[in-house]
Amino acid sequence: MRVWLLAAALALTGCATTSVPDPVQAALAKAGLPAESLGFVLQPLDGSRPAFSQRADAAMAPASTMKLVTATIAMDKLGINHRGRTELLAASAPVGGIIDGPLILRGGADPDLDWPALWWLLRQLRESGVREIRGGLVIDRTLFKPTRFDVGLPPFDDAPEFDYNVIPDALHLNGSLLDFELQATGTGVTARALPALPGLSVDSSPMTLSARLCKDWDEDWKPALVQPAGEGWALKLQGAFPAGCHQRAPLQIIDRQWLATRAVRQFWAELGGTMGLGDAEGAAPAAAVVLATHRGRPLAEVLRGVMKRSDNALTRLIYLQLGAQAVQPGEATLAASERVVRDWLAGHGVDTAALVLDNGSGLSRSERVSPALLAGVLRAGQRGAQAPELLGTLPIAGVDGTLTRRLKDGPATARARLKTGTLHDAVGLAGFVPDASGKPWVFVALLNHPEAAAKGRPVLDALVNWVAVQH
Repeated sequence: MRVWLLAAALALTGCATTSVPDPVQAALAKAGLPAESLGFVLQPLDGSRPAFSQRADAAMAPASTMKLVTATIAMDKLGINHRGRTELLAASAPVGGIIDGPLILRGGADPDLDWPALWWLLRQLRESGVREIRGGLVIDRTLFKPTRFDVGLPPFDDAPEFDYNVIPDALHLNGSLLDFELQATGTGVTARALPALPGLSVDSSPMTLSARLCKDWDEDWKPALVQPAGEGWALKLQGAFPAGCHQRAPLQIIDRQWLATRAVRQFWAELGGTMGLGDAEGAAPAAAVVLATHRGRPLAEVLRGVMKRSDNALTRLIYLQLGAQAVQPGEATLAASERVVRDWLAGHGVDTAALVLDNGSGLSRSERVSPALLAGVLRAGQRGAQAPELLGTLPIAGVDGTLTRRLKDGPATARARLKTGTLHDAVGLAGFVPDASGKPWVFVALLNHPEAAAKGRPVLDALVNWVAVQH
């Protein structure tokens, strides 16, 4: 109460307070974290009181709260109805059911190109009367430059095979993932790939059984050994798996070019078609003929899932689309994306002095924002035409998304809408928290410390609940 009275008094003079609320100070002390590890900006959205802040202009690691920047700008610049697409093409129209050359699979940043969608594309082609493809398959990833950002990049952490670490390209077929079904038996672990692809063998005999809970199956996972085997791959799975457990795990283990070409060939053969040799990666000819198309969901629908579950790969895909629609001759797509973001922020009066951009998702060692910058993005987003859609993407405290198990029994439950962020040394919350009278507050809180992930969340939650009881 003492801190809130101070804030109210300062509001009358037009000054902001930098004191940390007592419940938050207590949470910091309990966690053993210094007050200077916390930066925040809190203010009614209508601006009726000055911002309550600490370290508002400090450059801090945002973790996945960075996704608010990408989502807000993408809604505005790409539009809520923007849709990625995938196309099947040929250099010339088929004649007599024959494509006299390769089939071209062109990626257009389609977020929904999974195995059923690929099968349906090929089914459309087959039902149009095409039965023979005399060339092989050409995969066109040229929407982004370079076409493969993942090649040569060191892994973010020691688990590059898991879905959160996928670096997307313009095709993004099944998220560059292949499902593996893992089943504990009495003596070990069995494993198989779904779909089963010719040329891929999976050996799980090195895996042992553990006493962990099934939900923690990945705690003892070790990177698989991958070796060429003829025209395919031999996988040897390693680590331990819980006894009595059965899991389906989407993993990034197989080379994505091989995975795409082998899946297309298998699906096409199952549909009764034939295909010649000569698979490659390259650009479709300028005069290529579109034979079948798959369109992803509108951006507003995609972003709801992206933000609720904090999907890194799809956020990166959307960030690259910002650059793809504005790229200049000779410019790399990531550079164009950064230019679009900075221009948008400048156009909305948001200070970018603290901004460091990498991939737009927050899964980065280098990305930085200030609490004031995130607060400015939130205000600008709520002034824009897409405000309802943006608000609907945010996890609801104690109800869904990454907040399902947080803030469940307090004054912010089912009321606050906040994007979470977690790295080993950074946690964050940013969005909107209604106070006791129902007035929404812009809420941004970032905590950077070597033990942030282990100890910082209760501090941020205490700050949320403090806002929720203000009058």
